[in-house]
Amino acid sequence: MLYAIMSQDSKDSLTKRMSVRPAHIERLNTLKNEGRLILAGPHPAIDNNEPGEAGFTGSLVVAEFDCLEEAQTWADADPYLASGAYESVIVKPFKRVLP
Repeated sequence: MLYAIMSQDSKDSLTKRMSVRPAHIERLNTLKNEGRLILAGPHPAIDNNEPGEAGFTGSLVVAEFDCLEEAQTWADADPYLASGAYESVIVKPFKRVLP
């Protein structure tokens, strides 16, 4: 089943994000290589794909897991959460309708 992992950044998270970004991306690439990643990306803090020092306000990952518990466990192990870049993370089942 698909799950949406919705993360909210802490205040001034950019430095924390950048310090662990390689490990964060590596985990996403593992899901991608396993054919389980539907989409992933951050929410820019301003209306620009390259927000610079404005940074990001959170992230969205939609991926396939066997169950909600597995998705939550994966989300809880995110380096962004451990570094304090994420203030909170919500994991919900996701039903893809389109496309």
